[in-house]
Amino acid sequence: MGLFSSINIAATGMSAERLRSDVIADNIANASTTRTVEGGAYRRSRVVLRPRVEGPYWRSPFLPDGMDNGIGQGVRVAEIEKDYAAELRLVYDPTHPDAIQSGPNAGYVEYPNVDIVTEMVDMIAASRAYEANASIIEGSKSMFLKALEIGS
Repeated sequence: MGLFSSINIAATGMSAERLRSDVIADNIANASTTRTVEGGAYRRSRVVLRPRVEGPYWRSPFLPDGMDNGIGQGVRVAEIEKDYAAELRLVYDPTHPDAIQSGPNAGYVEYPNVDIVTEMVDMIAASRAYEANASIIEGSKSMFLKALEIGS
C-alpha cells in the first residue's frame, strides 16, 4: 500500500458522493415534473456504487492467508438507474394537461415517485459521507507532515 493510497481511496469516495448529491438534487428539482422527453412522469434516479478494483488487492500483514479479502481501491459509480419499482403518485386533477383521459384512472395525473423526505435524508447521508472522506484526507496530510517533522 503506497503512501498516498488513503488519499486516493478517500478521493474516490468524495467523487462518488458529489455525484450522488447531484442526482439527489436532480430528483428534488423534478419532484413535480409530469412530462419528460422519454414520456410520462419523471422517475426517481439513484446512484449504484461498486468497489473499484485495479490489479491485485493489498493484503493485510496482520491477518493469516485466506482470512481477508484484501483492502479495496475505493469506489466507483457503476450506473445511475431509474427507480421503476416504486409506483408513481396519482393525483386527481382533471383540468391538468397531463391528466389521463380514459380508463379507470381518468382525471388522474401521474406525478413522480420522488419523496422529498427520503431525498433529504439521502442528501444528508451523502453530505456526511463526503465530510468523512474529507476528514480522512486531512488526517493523512497531518500524518505526512508529522512524519516529515520527525525525519528532520
